[in-house]
Amino acid sequence: MRRSGRIKIRGIVQGVGFRPFVYATAKKLGIVGFVKNRGSEVEIQAHGDRFEEFLAAVSRGPPMAEIDSVEVLSDPGPFPDTFLIAESDRGSLSGMIPPDIATCAECIRDIGTPGGRYAGYWATSCVNCGPRYSIIRDLPYDRERTSMAAFPPCPACAGEYGDPSSRRHHAQTIACAACGPALRLLDASGKEVPSPDVIRETARLLDAGSIVAIRGIGGFHLACTEELAGELKRRLGRQEQPFAVMVRPDHVERIAFVSPEEMAALQGHERPIVVLEKRDPEAHATISNLHTIGCMFPYTGLHHLLFSHLAHPLLIMTSANLPGYPMITEIDVAMAKLHDMADFFLTHNRAIVNRCDDSVVRDGFIIRLSRGLAPKRTRIDLGDASILAVGPELNANVTVYRQGFCTTSPHVGNVRNPQTYAYHQETIATLCRFLGEGFEVIAHDAHPQFLSTRYARELSHRWDATLVPVQHHQAHIAATTREECIGIAIDGVGYGTDGTVWGGEVFAGSPAGYERVGHLEVVPMPGGDLATRFPERMLYGILPVPEVTALLAARGWTDVEITFLETQLGRNLNVVPTSSTGRVLDAVSALLGVCRERTYDGEPAMKLESFATGGKAVPWDLVYRSDGGREVLSTRALVKRALSEAGKAGDRAGLRSVAASFQFNLARGIAGLAIHAAQERGIPLVALSGGVAYNRSIRETIRAEVTKAGLAFHMNRGYPLGDGCISYGQCIVAGTLEREGS
Repeated sequence: MRRSGRIKIRGIVQGVGFRPFVYATAKKLGIVGFVKNRGSEVEIQAHGDRFEEFLAAVSRGPPMAEIDSVEVLSDPGPFPDTFLIAESDRGSLSGMIPPDIATCAECIRDIGTPGGRYAGYWATSCVNCGPRYSIIRDLPYDRERTSMAAFPPCPACAGEYGDPSSRRHHAQTIACAACGPALRLLDASGKEVPSPDVIRETARLLDAGSIVAIRGIGGFHLACTEELAGELKRRLGRQEQPFAVMVRPDHVERIAFVSPEEMAALQGHERPIVVLEKRDPEAHATISNLHTIGCMFPYTGLHHLLFSHLAHPLLIMTSANLPGYPMITEIDVAMAKLHDMADFFLTHNRAIVNRCDDSVVRDGFIIRLSRGLAPKRTRIDLGDASILAVGPELNANVTVYRQGFCTTSPHVGNVRNPQTYAYHQETIATLCRFLGEGFEVIAHDAHPQFLSTRYARELSHRWDATLVPVQHHQAHIAATTREECIGIAIDGVGYGTDGTVWGGEVFAGSPAGYERVGHLEVVPMPGGDLATRFPERMLYGILPVPEVTALLAARGWTDVEITFLETQLGRNLNVVPTSSTGRVLDAVSALLGVCRERTYDGEPAMKLESFATGGKAVPWDLVYRSDGGREVLSTRALVKRALSEAGKAGDRAGLRSVAASFQFNLARGIAGLAIHAAQERGIPLVALSGGVAYNRSIRETIRAEVTKAGLAFHMNRGYPLGDGCISYGQCIVAGTLEREGS
């Protein structure tokens, strides 16, 4: 039996308390030697009679660790007469720092224990919780390479850091009120608000009706009580977009239905925003005018302390940045940009190295991959080539493939914005710093004009890398499954290989190659992006009939405006052809008077889904035709039927049933395209992706139709259904093609 060896453990072993765990295990089992960080691996020298037992324990690691491999080499010694935590060195770059972790229950108890060393201290953490990705500058993960380097530990913290019996043993974020980051409360002019307890004072200000910008782990939030929701929307110029709320755990079930799975997500260490169905669809309308509301539980010591002083059970807690733009992280930037929006600023002096927005999930599916969930690391074999995938233009993130793992960054945003474009480049640089610079393959969207595509070209010259363009919707399917399948991609827009705008697509194949075998009817978008903003344009583009013209006139369109729209469509002036599912939903939302102007991404379709809640869906006839060997579902026929049914609807309840029926039959039609393709080709698996799949009615109707046809059905719960999965899918396609090409 072995009694000694040198053990190399690779994976997510930084920032998870691995060394203290190894140390405690060695002491318990009488093992001598050392443990040290080496980049993204841990190296252990071990000697003792219970070596095999020790090896089994460290191969499992602490709860937050993800073990990729364990290698045991012979080691003749010499060995020390005790077990030590040795000084770190750079070593390999095969792993990744974990995401930020919600403050654990033990630390929350410490914060709330009167007379304790951590009583009332907002930045309390241990090896099992606290900021990670947001504070790390470089690997290996030691305090001097984090933003905690600015806060030398006091003697008491240093004592706990070195105490093997403490859960703060080698906790790089250990700090207390005597030595750690400190809070300040400022008014809108930047003047400090004097208070012996700034958190208690902030709670008082919030209860009294103030709007406060709060600097958290990954950036600033704007916080206020529900009574101030309308005022906050007015200041932000976001009258329609829903807010997320942070809510006391004992209050959440008063406002929303919460399944056991949703409660587990709310309470987990990731602490995302969970989109829940309201108990009363009409309630909390100033927060969300949808039938859903995004809720999250407090996830930092600061949040827990704030709620301990608040009279209100919930706070609006929305990111203090424009949608699609990066989080604001610096107080001077926040003061400059938010002085008209916030009455006060609660800030701290710990640098946010890597910004990170809140993650969002719904029905177990990820909407935004960020704090708590990202960086996300997935074991996958794509060959030997190193790959960078730069993602799409909207709701972008970045994925890196090296040595059998894909690592996907937190959410970046809309790269067409200059600030976000810079953040996109910053994110790539961050991943390179952690995982190594230089790539052999760079994957990007097939659209030649995207800024992300342009940057991919720049990087390809820098590293002499092969460029691989990947069609947007094919990336969606590749991110869902690597198996041969019939893939359904339903979303707003994506550049098609024929130069049109796709968005309701059915493919057959695998990442090695997809064939477009079906799609929604190609219809005109009069004015291009203008039809996205004003969905009545989309309605007319799909159905340019007298009834629609009369509807527009009744809603205030002038004769000149209607004539211009007719001329534009008739002469094909700035008219973009599209098969987009999202645009069809927009058109029906406009038809039913649900949403006439889009003020945020996905608004018309989301409001249509809410409007349809409670409506009775009935089957309609579906019209299919063939176009160049591909099956096409007629969306004109469905919109025409919706127009007819709306004319017969006697009240709002009747219109809700029209909305429900339209969603149901559109989903039936899309499922039919996939089923027919699967049956014709003998492919037993159907995969679904795309932002429209967040619509529960559409998603579940497709699922039901596919399974009823005897086919397997698959969706990816590990990555977003929307464009947050694109960089991952790009990586898979590029890796597959590179491997097959070699």
